[in-house]
Amino acid sequence: MSHNTFGHLFRVTTWGESHGTAIGCVVDGCPPRLALSEANLQPWLDRRRPGQSKFTTQRQEPDQVRILSGVFDGVTTGTPIALTIENVDQRSRDYSAIAASYRPGHADLTYDLKYGVRDYRGGGRSSARETAMRVAAGGVARQILGEGIRIRGALVQMGASKIDRSRWDWDALNDNPFFCPDPIAAAEWDTMLAAIRKSGSSVGAVIELIAEGVPPGLGAPIYGKLDADLAGALMSINAVKGVEIGDGFAAAMLSGEDNADEMRMRDGMATFGSNHAGGILGGISTGQPIVARFAVKPTSSILTPRQSVDKHGQEIDVSTKGRHDPCVGIRAVPVGEAMLACVLADHLLRHRAQNPDSPTDTRLPRN
Repeated sequence: MSHNTFGHLFRVTTWGESHGTAIGCVVDGCPPRLALSEANLQPWLDRRRPGQSKFTTQRQEPDQVRILSGVFDGVTTGTPIALTIENVDQRSRDYSAIAASYRPGHADLTYDLKYGVRDYRGGGRSSARETAMRVAAGGVARQILGEGIRIRGALVQMGASKIDRSRWDWDALNDNPFFCPDPIAAAEWDTMLAAIRKSGSSVGAVIELIAEGVPPGLGAPIYGKLDADLAGALMSINAVKGVEIGDGFAAAMLSGEDNADEMRMRDGMATFGSNHAGGILGGISTGQPIVARFAVKPTSSILTPRQSVDKHGQEIDVSTKGRHDPCVGIRAVPVGEAMLACVLADHLLRHRAQNPDSPTDTRLPRN
């Protein structure tokens, strides 16, 4: 098994390495007759593209996506969609010094133990470079979901510093390099991360994702739960160490009375008074906004020497030079959005296949 594919009806297979000629993916299961062009995908990739601020890796990759198959006369054909992006700014020499070394916090050791060989240039297949193709696939998924479903992500915590939710402003995301909805927190992070970057260190982050307009009924018990698939998709992103849905771990501190999302009828619809569940109950979407958060660890590539070993069994100290993100969580925001889009597109197609005549809202019969 290659384990480079995710999804069921909407399936994505990615390929390529950080310093290879190109990276790419194949999207299978996309319905026919959907409008699709590079112009539909490029804006999402531009949000993830490196080198856009001093707080991301200065690797200069234009990340121009090309559609190689699956589209004819501007619409999808129902056949596999092949997408590719060329790598144009590799600097493999930056990694020659650690070719035989295992960097703490990286997958160097585990790849060697599993395969007996590893591509040390920028981490090879384990590099976050691979996530560019997830973003491209997410662009295809958004075409399936349509304009009625809106997916947005924001950085809500950097290190120990959290946003003030009373100042949440979606429009503020475009006014700072952090995808931060709190302008005051963004200004504080600018100063904080500049110092961290100058010292050659790094910091972790928490990203929050919100999907609005998701119809009820997506997901299935017991092993096809929407939240389980979403958690797995987000955990598959590089450097992610934790995922929570709705209130997540904070729910453990609530009472049953506080945690229950009470319901009432309004205009013939079942409505909720709160959303502690994050829009998913029993693994099935409720029609409320889907809310998920994931935690990203600090970038492991730092200048401070760390104790390690090499492939010859020698104890060594390792410091990693090159171009790295002082907070990889920044560019993880569009990646998280893309994974959420792919999961929702997959579950939407699965729901339609199993329940073609099912209701699409929470309208209940009146007594």
